[in-house]
Amino acid sequence: MKRIRRIKIHKEGRNIILFLLLFLCVTNVLIYSQFEKPLAVFNLCISVLAFSFFLYFFRSPSRVVAIEDSSLVIAPADGTVVVIEPTEENEYFGEKRIQISIFMSVFSVHANWYPVNGIVKFVKHHSGRHMAAYLPKSSTENERSTIVIESEGKTEILMRQIAGALARRIVTYAHQGKKCFVNEHVGFIKFGSRVDVFLPLDAEIYVNIGEKTVGNETIIARLNENE
Repeated sequence: MKRIRRIKIHKEGRNIILFLLLFLCVTNVLIYSQFEKPLAVFNLCISVLAFSFFLYFFRSPSRVVAIEDSSLVIAPADGTVVVIEPTEENEYFGEKRIQISIFMSVFSVHANWYPVNGIVKFVKHHSGRHMAAYLPKSSTENERSTIVIESEGKTEILMRQIAGALARRIVTYAHQGKKCFVNEHVGFIKFGSRVDVFLPLDAEIYVNIGEKTVGNETIIARLNENE
């Protein structure tokens, strides 16, 4: 698996960063002209830290992978694996599936990638609560977007973007009928959140609880697809 990395600012953060830069520049000029130097220096330091955090948060590594085996499932997000278990998935499948949940902290890359090549079969956004994303009920009670993808081997997998306690906006680019590919962003979640993936029970799982994942790089499973 070959990887090429570049880092840029995600499009979801560009306007926010430009507005923040303008606001901080105006604020610092006003404070510098109206107050004593120590306060101006302190405000400048806080401004630099705030601006640096937002630059870091909205970073968007360009991760390009070349995968020959289309049955492999790639991590859709950076974060920590917090759930691997058979779970009743009632929104779309109405049966048990292996659930893999990746918790994204506020310091994680918050862009999300498609985990397989295929066709988007179903997309639905749900309004909901904003409880901590690591809680089990967040998968069904929090604000969330559900995306179902039919892989090239005709296996349907479900991916769910879930808002957390700090997250207030889920962006989803997927739409029904869209051809989707690994290396392509499926969306973005602003601030701490979680991504669930639901796979067939016979999928071979390659990650463990507590393991760190790198979006669009870490192989999390293999689908049992017989050609």
